[in-house]
Amino acid sequence: MNRPTGNEAGRVPAQRRHTLHFLRFVHAASPVYLDTEVDMTRLLAHRGAALGGAAGCRRYSVVSYVLAAVGRVLLRHPDANAAYGGRLVPRIVRYASVDAKLTLDKISEGQRAVLAVVLPAVHASSLAEIQRTVDRLRDSAVAEIPELRRVRLLQRLPWPVGRLAFGLGCRLGRRQASMGTVAVSSLGHRPVGRFFSSGGTAVTVGLGQIWDAAVVRDGQVCVAPLLPLSLTFDHRVLDGALAADVLADLKQTLEELDDLVDDPARASSAAPAKRADQPSVR
Repeated sequence: MNRPTGNEAGRVPAQRRHTLHFLRFVHAASPVYLDTEVDMTRLLAHRGAALGGAAGCRRYSVVSYVLAAVGRVLLRHPDANAAYGGRLVPRIVRYASVDAKLTLDKISEGQRAVLAVVLPAVHASSLAEIQRTVDRLRDSAVAEIPELRRVRLLQRLPWPVGRLAFGLGCRLGRRQASMGTVAVSSLGHRPVGRFFSSGGTAVTVGLGQIWDAAVVRDGQVCVAPLLPLSLTFDHRVLDGALAADVLADLKQTLEELDDLVDDPARASSAAPAKRADQPSVR
């Protein structure tokens, strides 16, 4: 049998060096995976009303809603807004601020790469403030995003030096600035259902693509838009019961828009969301 020719072998592109440094760091975690589905009826109604409003209309991305929700939820669960460190003497630090690491799919010098930016204090940021940051990150070239300055430096450093620099930046005292306190990643732009990512934080939230599905409301079958939502947690920091509480709270917050929008009544025409202990999808 003739084998195809023309195979190419070469070094890992410099634009992906930071990813390999990160994977080496995250390998020490003990990830456990949970998932649920979020009824997006009310949220999408609010999103449509904001886009079609006569004054101050704005396009909100689903990622922005999730970032806002993650900030509110982790502030209510401080033991999940934490990090693990130490070798001989393990330590856990609990953070007062919820800083969300958002992953980006960008082209850097002709090479597609996954990059990450930390959005500080998302627990205290409005949906509009978060969206402005998301828009800037989406529309700016890699070289124009100041938060990626350290990543660009890592891409230029030789392997051993870059590995050392990355490790120093991930030490417990510096990790909040470099890694955030929670990570959010989305593949919702593609037909992806559930996916589970470990973002180097105690909690990582993953978004799939919204899809229409049959659900039961008040004994009647209807169609509702569902968001596959995953949560990966580091078992060194928290246990499954707390992680389940966080995921349930996140689901409820997104379905009811609690504390996420200035005027939840704009979505009043949507079907009311159920409480977390009364699942809207069965």
